[in-house]
Amino acid sequence: MWSTTMYDELSNDYDRFVNWPSRLALELPFLQAQLAQHRAHRVLDSACGTGQHAIALAGLGFEVVGTDASTAMIDVARANAAGHPRLRFEVAAFGQVHALVGGSFDAVLCLGNSLPHLLTPESLTEALADMVACLRPGGLLIIQNRNFDRVVTRKERWLEPQTHREGDHEWLFLRFYDWEPGGLIGFNMLTLRREGSGPWSQRVSRSLLRPQLRDELESALQQAGFAQTRVYGDLAGSAFDALSSGNLVVIGALPAAAPQDLE
Repeated sequence: MWSTTMYDELSNDYDRFVNWPSRLALELPFLQAQLAQHRAHRVLDSACGTGQHAIALAGLGFEVVGTDASTAMIDVARANAAGHPRLRFEVAAFGQVHALVGGSFDAVLCLGNSLPHLLTPESLTEALADMVACLRPGGLLIIQNRNFDRVVTRKERWLEPQTHREGDHEWLFLRFYDWEPGGLIGFNMLTLRREGSGPWSQRVSRSLLRPQLRDELESALQQAGFAQTRVYGDLAGSAFDALSSGNLVVIGALPAAAPQDLE
């Protein structure tokens, strides 16, 4: 199981780091269209973080369960969703979700570059098998990763800075990669905070990632049983370009009948 230390540390600031109104305005129409196309109503948001996608989808009428390996993130998600009747949040790491929340979901979401925290091909296979177990026949899987085809080819190190302000308080979030032996990437976030013109406080959080390139991820989905896959460059539905897209979005659908029913 991958370490949740970075996300436990970031949990209280994560909703400041992400511009959720802008992000959801961009992504929700595409997600809602994909779910509607597959007549999905019951949705599992795996690695849900602070629950913002889950909460937004529940507000659109979907029944949503969110899971995350970080207890601190789930605590924030539950606080964010307080009183919402169509939502449930549980602590569960990749590969352990079905045992906790069961199956028969119409769709599973895995967004926000979460799957690359799995550091071996075997752990990716295990996580995808667990997602399959959570889905009904014909169920949908939507994955959103960073486009590591571009990152690896260009050896990109720095990501775009993010800022946030609340009254007199200011935050600056700086993210960068370290290239580790064996093909792993050290993902670092430097969080700077100050009040007014006072001194900056600083905190560095770190986690390891294993880049998942398009070919590997599509192949892994097909081996897991997703016979149909589609690829996009973001959650607005843009075409994927290996050297320019910011994201790698892979969508897979299981066969409409379970394998034992296809004979």
